[in-house]
Amino acid sequence: MERRDYPLEIDGLTLYVTDWGRADARPIVMLHGIRGYAETFAGVAAALQPDWRVIAFDQRGRGRSDWDPGCNYYTDTYVRDLTQVADRLGLDHFDLLGHSMGGINAIVFASSFPQRVGTLVIEDAGPGAFEHSDGAVRIRRELETTPPAFANWEEASAFMRALRPSVTEEARQQRLRSMLRMRQEGGFTWQYDHAGIARTRLHPDPSRQVDLEPHVRALRAPTLVIRGGASDYLQPSMTARMQSLNPQIQVMEIPRAGHYVHDDQPEAFHAAVSAFLRAPRSRHTREAGNPVRPSPTATSS
Repeated sequence: MERRDYPLEIDGLTLYVTDWGRADARPIVMLHGIRGYAETFAGVAAALQPDWRVIAFDQRGRGRSDWDPGCNYYTDTYVRDLTQVADRLGLDHFDLLGHSMGGINAIVFASSFPQRVGTLVIEDAGPGAFEHSDGAVRIRRELETTPPAFANWEEASAFMRALRPSVTEEARQQRLRSMLRMRQEGGFTWQYDHAGIARTRLHPDPSRQVDLEPHVRALRAPTLVIRGGASDYLQPSMTARMQSLNPQIQVMEIPRAGHYVHDDQPEAFHAAVSAFLRAPRSRHTREAGNPVRPSPTATSS
C-alpha cells in the first residue's frame, strides 16, 4: 500500500498528514478522536485499498502536529482546519469518516459544506453523547486523572491496559507509540497537548460549544452511524434521535465493541465501512432511514 507522510502549514500551525493509497483513487478523509492520531486509521485504510485514497491528519495538539498556544481545541477550529487541509490538497469532493470528537467535527463540516461530502461515516458520536453519556463522564475523569509522565514504558503500558481493557494489546501498544515521546530527563510523557486539551474539555467556553441537532438535521450526504454495542458513549436512544432528525441516516451496531469500535472489532468495522462506501448511491437513497442489518462478519467478529 502506497503511503505518504507530509506536513501542511495550516492557520499558523504545522499539521502532519498521512496519505494512503493511489493519489488518483477516490478520496476519503478520516478524523480521529480527542486523544487520537492519524495512524489509528491504518487498518481501515488497508481494507479500503485499492479503491480509496485515505487521508488522515494529526489534528492540532496531537501526534506530530503543533500544539495550539491559544488552546483553540474547539469544533469551529477543527472544522476550519479540515476545510483548509482539503483546500490545500485540492479535495473539492470527498467521503468523510470521523470517530468521537472527529465524528462531531465531521457532522458539522458535512452540514456546513454539503456540496463537498459524498458519503459520511460517523463512528460512535452524536447529539447528547458529548454532554450527557456515561462515556462523557469517563472521558472527563480520564482527563482529570491522567498522569503527566511515566518512569518507563511498562508503567505507561499498565496505565493503558487499565484505561482501555477491551482493546487488544497490539492496539494498546500502537496507541502508546503514537501518543508518547521520550523525556530528556528519562521516562516518557504525552506527545499530545494533554493540559490544553483537558482544560478546553473540562472548562469550555460556552459560546463555542456546539448544538449538534441542527447539524444532524441538515446533513444531505448518505450517512452511516456505527455504534459500539457495548459503548458507554453513544446510546441507542441517541441514534434513534438522530434518525428521527434525519431519516437519511442509517445505523449499524457492532456487538462486543466499545467506544473505540475500530480498535475493539476491527474486522467488523472495516467490513461495515467498506460495504457502505461501496454500495451504489441508488441503494443509499432506497434504504434511507432504515437500520443497516449487520453482515455475518459484523455479527460474529
